[in-house]
Amino acid sequence: MKYNFVTIEGNIGAGKTTLANILSQHFNSRLVLEEFADNPFLPKFYEKPEQYAFPLELFFMAERYKQLKDLLHINDLFQETTISDYLFTKCLLFAKINLPDEEFKLYQKLFEIINPQIIQPDILIYLHSPVSKLQENIKRRNRAYEQSIPDDYLLTLQETYTQYIKQHNIKTLFVDASNADFIGNKKHLDIILDALDKDYEQGQHYITIE
Repeated sequence: MKYNFVTIEGNIGAGKTTLANILSQHFNSRLVLEEFADNPFLPKFYEKPEQYAFPLELFFMAERYKQLKDLLHINDLFQETTISDYLFTKCLLFAKINLPDEEFKLYQKLFEIINPQIIQPDILIYLHSPVSKLQENIKRRNRAYEQSIPDDYLLTLQETYTQYIKQHNIKTLFVDASNADFIGNKKHLDIILDALDKDYEQGQHYITIE
């Protein structure tokens, strides 16, 4: 594989962790997964977002920073590639949606202090699916606190991600994953593997999985 650090991103329920696990096994790479279950504010946030959004986002940023800083500075002679199921910048994207203006300005200042210390990925795989497919996946994985996420929230996240990618010159594989089944259909996985074997210029490169 031509890339040392690959990050997979997408909306809630897009299949980031599933694809990250599959790719890490295929390439025998180091795997970095977001430890969302350790965030004690997550269930509370879905019940009372106005009250718990700020501690939720602070906790996520601190945990992501620690995880990426620790793991990406490890010299592992047997695992030269790292695959992650989140982009550190998602801290700022979620905070922009979840926090009121004054709190977001404070959060942004903290993010701008921390972000330069984080190694950025060589390539970003962004999984895009319609909200209806995301809701199906959310229902299927059956995390209790996620079951009432409104469509509007997922749509806002979708738009925030795509705007960020378009506005920043990130080397991105923008994958239409509406019909993707990376576990059950090897041809779908092969499309991603073939894409990771190519050299891309900065910017977005579109892939459709049918």
